[in-house]
Amino acid sequence: MAKNKTAFVCNECGQDFPRWQGQCSACTEWNTITEVRLGSIKSAGSSVSGYAGAVGGGSKKLNEIREVEAEKMLTGIGELDRVLCGGLTTGSVNIISGDPGAGKTTLLSDLISRMSQVMPSLYCTAEESLSQFKNRVNRLKLSCNEDNLYLMAETSVEAIIAELDAKQIKFAVIDSIQAVVTDLANGSPGSPSQVKSSAQALTQYCKQNNVTMFLVAHVNKNNETAGPQTLIHIVDCLTHLECNDGQIRTLRANKNRFGDVDTVGIFKMTERGMLSVDNPSEIFLSGSTTESPGAAITCIRKGNRNLLLEIQCLTTETEGEFPQRVCVGLNMNRIKMLTGILRKHTRTKIFHDTYFNLVGGLKIDESETCIDLALVTALLSSLNDFVVPRTTCIMGELSLNGDVRPIDSGVPRVKEAVQHGFTEIYIPHRNYHKSMEGLGAKIHPVKTIHDFLELIN
Repeated sequence: MAKNKTAFVCNECGQDFPRWQGQCSACTEWNTITEVRLGSIKSAGSSVSGYAGAVGGGSKKLNEIREVEAEKMLTGIGELDRVLCGGLTTGSVNIISGDPGAGKTTLLSDLISRMSQVMPSLYCTAEESLSQFKNRVNRLKLSCNEDNLYLMAETSVEAIIAELDAKQIKFAVIDSIQAVVTDLANGSPGSPSQVKSSAQALTQYCKQNNVTMFLVAHVNKNNETAGPQTLIHIVDCLTHLECNDGQIRTLRANKNRFGDVDTVGIFKMTERGMLSVDNPSEIFLSGSTTESPGAAITCIRKGNRNLLLEIQCLTTETEGEFPQRVCVGLNMNRIKMLTGILRKHTRTKIFHDTYFNLVGGLKIDESETCIDLALVTALLSSLNDFVVPRTTCIMGELSLNGDVRPIDSGVPRVKEAVQHGFTEIYIPHRNYHKSMEGLGAKIHPVKTIHDFLELIN
């Protein structure tokens, strides 16, 4: 008789331990470790089955293996097709994760409505009623083929697979993988063993029957995909929907077996749903035709996309004992470092309350240092009450000794600025290339902060 085994698993990060303990050593959370009965249940043929279906049969020579080209189909959602590198791969299993309210269900409702026009599609929701889903479709005025779109409220993986097989479904959405359970594993919904076994069973069916599927995944408090790391290894593509301040949403692929992971899609949440933003630079520029102090425009890089971004700064006389430093979407430590560089190398005294803001509500990663020169320019512009022309784009990283360091992808950033009508562009000297001269803009290569201030003034 098989002996039931137990494991102690952290509900936050999925780390397992040989015995119970009060604090998880992986995520440092307290009282999150619970006992899970593994049981002796074994799926038929599990010893010879992989995530993609049956394996075995010995080795084969490379020239004996039939080459099958992955087929891509356009979804009609421009930014999603961009992130998936040319469209949705037929027969792939994809995960989309994100914070509650980020727009995962809204985006997938639009996607499955479009897919229902070309193939039988199933949306299985374990977290809301079918009437709620239909109300969303009507509210967003989504166009779908009602004869091809099936809705199902079910938590059993076996029942879902039976329905997929009975209706000959070719595109499916499971909302969510943490809410479904399978008879092949013990534990409550969302436990590591259930998440792994459910994902494996669904993936095997999709690979064997050429079904394309999206799995919705929850996130933990660190904004990472919840559940065991095995879940990420099982699926073909892992995408994450990030909710920025305001209506802007960014979609990034953290894993993609059928393309690269250096592409970012940008959406705008509206009353009509998630709309693709084909020209995101228009959102991150204020659009104001009035030139005023305290504004500078730079070009950042999100994935493999270049985006023009307006940085705003406001300086006022401080009313307290110590000046305030407030920034929205920026790293405060970076702001403190830049003000220190100004005090050291330009003798600029900053005894003012300073407020920084990014137009459009975008958040800048710490790794994006090309905005240093633009931040300094916006600060000095507000402090000294001079205007930076709106046809000027400024890029460059500042080092502690006052040098302007080179940035990555200098030429593509300059081309992006020229395409949007910028006529004067300041870049690091080491990024200057002769090919920039024929773009139709005046290029100013700068070596130090002193050189830059002489040119800008």
